[in-house]
This record gives sequence, structure tokens and C-alpha cells, in this order.
Amino acid sequence: MKILCIGHVAYDITLPVDSFPLENTKNRVTSRIECGGGPASNAAYLLGKWNMDTTFIGVVGNDDYGHFLKEEFDTIGVNTKYLQMKDNVKTTSSFIIANTSKGTRTILTYRPSDMRCDDIELDFEPNIILIDGQEEALSRKMINKYKNAISVIDAGRATKEIIELSKIVDYVVCSFEFAKSVTNMEVDLEDSNQVARMYNKLTKTFKGKVIVTLESKGSLYKYNDEIKIMPSIKVKALDSTGAGDIYHGAFVYGLAMNMELENIIKISNIAGALSVTKLGGRYSMPTKEEVKSKLNEYK
Repeated sequence: MKILCIGHVAYDITLPVDSFPLENTKNRVTSRIECGGGPASNAAYLLGKWNMDTTFIGVVGNDDYGHFLKEEFDTIGVNTKYLQMKDNVKTTSSFIIANTSKGTRTILTYRPSDMRCDDIELDFEPNIILIDGQEEALSRKMINKYKNAISVIDAGRATKEIIELSKIVDYVVCSFEFAKSVTNMEVDLEDSNQVARMYNKLTKTFKGKVIVTLESKGSLYKYNDEIKIMPSIKVKALDSTGAGDIYHGAFVYGLAMNMELENIIKISNIAGALSVTKLGGRYSMPTKEEVKSKLNEYK
């Protein structure tokens, strides 16, 4: 199976702290973690780590960060033939404050507003396409051109571009915040009627299958005409950076392996949960073996 990932790629600098710093104070940290990041980028990296035939399309600057990101992909086996390195832009950079006492993170990202991929013609036909909405025109082109490919969107933010792209894919794997924003609903997950109304409203907006990621609470989905929430495994969270991206990478892996939807969601829940126990998006990615070892927690 040939997998194509299209979208955002960044150079992440993570600063772990015991508590979130106060405004207008000076703070020292004892370590920093530097690695690649970005939704489709992290998913592609996980798929490469899991030995899948994966190509990534995105744009970086022809600078030290850009070359670092290319080498990082190359080392894990992700095809970077279509990674565009441009002289006139700086590589996107993200500065992440990871509050290890709560397992939360705050991200500040710089990406030029006019930073876009040039048009591309592939020399292969993808079987699965994962997009994160960053490269709208190119993503739409690839989905329309390769109609036999399974298409998936990582819908994290409810921007106009991501909402419109979500209408043309086979799988809308979205965040809870995206779901609430699109439906204009505040939902108590303990109230099954509210959950059902939100989910049904999403399915009227999007033609594809909808899966809503609920972070530590698991995933919301529909299987055999029943709306369900599959709980995640319990872990001690240190840093949630990249957890959703890793979830999406595992989800695509499950599709590529022709798994049943509930098994796909199981491994995605596990992969995302395991990732929050370590610092740094790329360094926190679990192996396939680590994920499989946790499957018995669903039995």
C-alpha cells in the first residue's frame, strides 16, 4: 500500500516545565527537545517508523531547519522526493511549553501566510491519502485525481478550508473542538442524547465516516448503526504534543492493513495515549510492538 501524506511540517522546540510560567517573568529550563512536527508530518513519520511505504508532501525553507527535517524523514524511510525546499521562505517553527505536571502543552507557531506548495505531479498512484488541510489546493487536486484512493483528513481546527476539505474525504477524523465548532454545540460526553445529536449533525455535514477524537476519553464513532465511545487506556501524561497526529498515523496504518473500524480505533487510541507519556512529538512515537502489547487492555 502506498500512502501519501500532505500538509504542515515544522521544526519543534519543546521546553518542559513543572508549571506554566507566569506572564512577565524570567524562567530557566533544564532541557529542550528539538525535532520535526506538524499533523500530517508526524503521521507520516509514524508510518515510516512502522515500515509503511509513505510519501510526504509539504514545504520547508532551504535552511538548517529544512535540511534537518528532510534528513529526519530520510532516516526513517519516508519518501521526501516531493518535499519542497524553498529559498524565499523560512522553515515553519513551533515553540512548545510542555507542562509536565498536567501533561498539557501550549504551542506558538510561526508560518508565513503565503507559504504554499507548488503544484506537483506524482510518479505513483497512492492507495491512501492523508491530509491536514494546510495545503488546500494540492490536497483537493490529489483527492479528485486519485478517486480510488482512501482519503482521510486530520481535522483539528474548524477553518473554512478544513471544513470544505472534510466534505470530500472518506474519513473525517476530527478533534472534539472541531466537532463542537462545526455543530455549534456544547456537549456533555456523559449525556448520550447530546452526544448522539452532535454526531448525527456531523454526519449530515460530511459524507464520509466520522470519528471524533476525545483525547484521554477515547474516540466517538458509529459502528453497526450504533453511536459509541471507545475509552482510551489510562496513562500518566507528560506531554500531549503530537498525540492527535500519532492517532491519525495509526488510523491510516489500520486502514492500510484492512482492519475492522473498531480495531483501527483501538490501535489509534493506544498509540495516541502512549505518546503522551514521553516528551517531544517525534521521540514519543510508540513502536508497533508497544501498541500490540496494550491491546489486551481492551479485552
